[in-house]
Amino acid sequence: MINLKFPKTIFEENNKKNKKFPNKNKSKLFVEKLFHLLFTPDSSLLKNEIIFKENYKVLYKTLCSIFIELSLSKKNSEILSTVFFNQIPNIYHMLLIDANAILNSDPAANSIEEIFLTYPGFFATALYRIAHQLWIQKIPIIPRLITEYAHSKTGVDIHAAAKIGKAFSIDHGTGIVVGSSTNIGNRVKIYQGVTLGAIYVDKKLSNIKRHPTIEDKVTIYAGATILGGNTIIGHDSILGGNVWITRSVPPYSIVYQKNEIKMRNNNSFINSIDFNI
Repeated sequence: MINLKFPKTIFEENNKKNKKFPNKNKSKLFVEKLFHLLFTPDSSLLKNEIIFKENYKVLYKTLCSIFIELSLSKKNSEILSTVFFNQIPNIYHMLLIDANAILNSDPAANSIEEIFLTYPGFFATALYRIAHQLWIQKIPIIPRLITEYAHSKTGVDIHAAAKIGKAFSIDHGTGIVVGSSTNIGNRVKIYQGVTLGAIYVDKKLSNIKRHPTIEDKVTIYAGATILGGNTIIGHDSILGGNVWITRSVPPYSIVYQKNEIKMRNNNSFINSIDFNI
């Protein structure tokens, strides 16, 4: 018989120190149900206070049980859950502002309910705002589980530690990356494929601001890459598609990449090009 001996993993070492890890699926279900409770199109659920409170009670107990899985006491789990749910009205208000920003700028959006139900950018933003509150409360692991779940569902990767202001709008969403020390102001709009990242990666930089600051009312078009902790994009600026930026941009700037595109008339060819394979 072959005797396989594997090295001890970090997971096993952490368990020796009495650290535990939450159930991944339970965290996913919790945030899915919370999102549905807040943004369901079922008006009867929102209008029926008894049903609404019953759902809240279930979610409260679920979050407590997740905290207990992190080796927190029952009392501390209840305190942290209460703090979290006390912030839900503020999170909900912020997300309504986000949704209205999308509705007011996207000609394809016909109603705010459509945004709740179908817009991946809004879903990613909602899960980020939920995870960010848990990050503020210094809850380990769970904020990352939530944002990585949003990443897997939408292609939008927003670190729970990032700071994002009001009326944040993501259009299309796929391929967006927002690093952990990114600061984003109010009324910022980002298109698909945008990266707000670090110039280089080194473990020694873990406590240093590595990601850019985006000031108010900035629009960043598809494929743009903005890198560096000292990089500040001034307010009211527009960054064109596929630009690469590693230094600050003053307010009211338009930054774009100038490409030379050549066109020719296909009729100018005397003989067609035939390939025989």
